[in-house]
Amino acid sequence: MAPPAGQIRPAKYLGAFVLIVVALYSLVFFTGDRKATPKLGIDLQGGTRVTLTARAPDGQTPTDQALNQARELIETRVNGLGVSGAEVVRDGTNLVITVPGTDSEGAKRLGQTAKLNFRKVVGSPQPNAPEPAPTSTPSTSGSAAPTTTAPPSGSETASAAPTTTAQGRPAPAFEQQPTDTATPPATTTPSAPTEPQVDCRKVFNGEYSEKPEDAIKESRTCRQDPALTTLDAQTVSQALAAFTCPKKDPLLGNDDPALPLLTCDQKNEFKYVLAPVFPAKDAQVKDDDFSLYSRLTGEDVANAISGTDPQGAGFVVDLTFKGEGGDKWGKFTSANVSQQVAVVLDTQVVSAPNINEPILGGNTQISGQFSQKDAEGLANVLKYGSLPLSFEASEAETVSATLGLASLKAGLIAGGIGLALVFVYCLFYYRLLGVLTILSLALSGVVVYAVLVLLGRWIGFTLDLAGIAGFIVAIGITADSFVVFFERLKDEMREGRSFRSATPRAWVRSRRTILSADAVSFLASAILYVIAVGQVKGFAFTLGMSTVLDLVVVFLVTHPLVAMVSKSKSLSNPKLSGLGGAAAAGAGSRTAVPAGKTAAKEV
Repeated sequence: MAPPAGQIRPAKYLGAFVLIVVALYSLVFFTGDRKATPKLGIDLQGGTRVTLTARAPDGQTPTDQALNQARELIETRVNGLGVSGAEVVRDGTNLVITVPGTDSEGAKRLGQTAKLNFRKVVGSPQPNAPEPAPTSTPSTSGSAAPTTTAPPSGSETASAAPTTTAQGRPAPAFEQQPTDTATPPATTTPSAPTEPQVDCRKVFNGEYSEKPEDAIKESRTCRQDPALTTLDAQTVSQALAAFTCPKKDPLLGNDDPALPLLTCDQKNEFKYVLAPVFPAKDAQVKDDDFSLYSRLTGEDVANAISGTDPQGAGFVVDLTFKGEGGDKWGKFTSANVSQQVAVVLDTQVVSAPNINEPILGGNTQISGQFSQKDAEGLANVLKYGSLPLSFEASEAETVSATLGLASLKAGLIAGGIGLALVFVYCLFYYRLLGVLTILSLALSGVVVYAVLVLLGRWIGFTLDLAGIAGFIVAIGITADSFVVFFERLKDEMREGRSFRSATPRAWVRSRRTILSADAVSFLASAILYVIAVGQVKGFAFTLGMSTVLDLVVVFLVTHPLVAMVSKSKSLSNPKLSGLGGAAAAGAGSRTAVPAGKTAAKEV
C-alpha cells in the first residue's frame, strides 16, 4: 500500500543520495588522471596571451566587419572545445586570445585561417635541407601491395575510409638534381616574371619588400607562375633547387587557388610544385577533366574528427567529404593513380601521399606524426570553418595568476565570514533544523566539487572567479529552499498539528514553490549563458548547475532528514527542534475555539 501524500521512507532517499556520491567519486578517482583537483581558469592558475595581427588579402587594412566576424569564429572554436575559460578580445586590428595554462601553440592554432585545398604534386618534391632525416612514406589508397623505395615527403598519410583495407605503397623516390650552388641564371626560373622589377632570385631566397602588399605580389609573381605546370621535369627540379623555404612567408593564406604554387611543408623540410586547385576562368578545360585540377577545398569537407590511428601508433584526422565533394575526390584520385596529392593548409603542405588506386565513398584520412593536441587542433580548425582574414602571431606572453589568487583569497574570506554568520543565524533561529541546513549545504558542496572535477576532465570546464561567484550565489538559492520548507512547516504547526503530522503536509505544499523558484533561477541562468560571453558565461554555467544540484539535495537529503527527526521523540522536542513557538501557537489555537467551530484535527 502506497504511503499517504508527503509520507516517505527516508532511508530509501538517503540511500539513493549515497549511491550518487559514491558513483561520482568513483569516476573522480578511477577515471582520467585520477586527480581530485578541478581545472582552474586564467585568473587562478595563470595562462598564455597571444596577440594575432590581422592581414587582409593583398595586404590591405582589415575592415571592421571582417575583424568582428573573425573574433566571433574564434570564439566559436573556443566554445567547441568546451567551457575552457578562454577569452577573445579585439584590440584595434589585432585579436588577443588568452587561454589557461602555458600552451601558446594551442592559442595560435585557434587563429589559423584554415584555407584548405587539395593540389596535385607536379614533379618530385625536393628536400629543403641537403640531407634530410629518413622518414616513412605517405600514400593514399584503398588497398594495394606495399613496395619499398626511398621516401620523398614526411610521414603523413591520407588513406581511404577506415572500413576499407588500406595498405600504403610508398611513393617513388626522387633524386636531387645537380645544380650550381651559385646564383642560378634567369633560365632556371619557371618563366619570365610578369613584372620586370621583380627579382625572382631574391624572392626564392626569402627576400621580400617591406610593404606586405608588395611582398604578396612578388611572391605570387614568382611562386605562382602559370607556366609551372607546363615545364619539363628538369626545369621544375631546377626551380625547386633555386627556391628556399621562407621562415616568414608573406604568401601564407594568400595564395591564388587558380594558379600553381611553389611552396613547402609545415616543417620546412620539403619543397613542392603544386598544380592549381581550379582552372583559370579563361582556360579551355572540360568540367569532367580532373587530370590536373582537384577542384577540392575545405568547403567540400563535411566533418573532421581526430582519433587514434587504427593501423598503428599516433593520431589521425578523419575527413568526411560532402556528397559533391566525395564525387570530385573519387574522380580526381581515379585520374591520378600513382601520382601524389598534397593536402595544403594555408599555403603549406600538411600531407603529400601517393594515390595507389581510386578512392570512392567520400572519406579519407590524414595521418602521420601528429600528437594528440596537433590532431585535435587541426580537426577543430577544419570543423569550424575558415576565417575571413589571415593572422600572424606577433606576440605571446605568460599571464600571472597573482591578482586572481589575491582576489580569490579575499573573496573566500568574505564568503567564509558570510557563511559563518548564516550558520549562526540558522542555529539561533531554527536550532536542530539549522543543523540540518548546515549538513545539507555541506553535502551539496561535496556533490558540487565532484561534478566540478568531472566537468573539467570531460568538457574542459575551468573554474575562475566568476564561476566561484556563481557558486556563492547558488548557496543563497539552496538556503532559500530550506527556508520555504521550514516556514511552511511552522505554518502547519500553528494550525494545531504536531511536528510529525505537519512535516508531510508542509513538504507537499512547499515542494511546488521550491520547484518554481529553482525553475526561474535555472531559466535565467540558461538565458544568460546563451547571450553572454567570457567570464559571464562561466558565472551563468555554475549558477545553473548549482541550481539543479540544489533540487537533488533538497529532495534526497533535507526532506528525508526532517522526516526522520519528526518521527523521533527525543529529536522532535519543540525546545530542541526550534519549533517551540509554532507548537505553542498551535496548542493555543486548539484550546481557544470560537463558538460553533471545531478544533483542527490532526491527520
